Amino acid sequence: MSQLFFKKPFQDAIRANRKNTTIRRWARPRVRVGQRAFSPGLGWLAIDSVDVVQLEELGDEGANADGFPTVSDMKRLLLELYPEYATDQKQWFRIRFRVSS
Repeated sequence: MSQLFFKKPFQDAIRANRKNTTIRRWARPRVRVGQRAFSPGLGWLAIDSVDVVQLEELGDEGANADGFPTVSDMKRLLLELYPEYATDQKQWFRIRFRVSS
């Protein structure tokens, strides 16, 4: 079973439909399109897309879908969460999801 974990403020944004994507740093995708992933505190999420992205190419529209007011805010948190990103040999993935029953 695949799982996606979110901090409480992000869970609230997902429930309010203000967040429908997440950016993760993985060596390979841990979820697949069409799959459901369990998220503690939220329940099941349907995975709609999984794409490799370049962090520097993301803009405010992508940040808004991820629950952030600006791309600068999103990047600041991502670089804090993944401080070894420059040398970890991993990629950025954008996962688009929706709450599923």
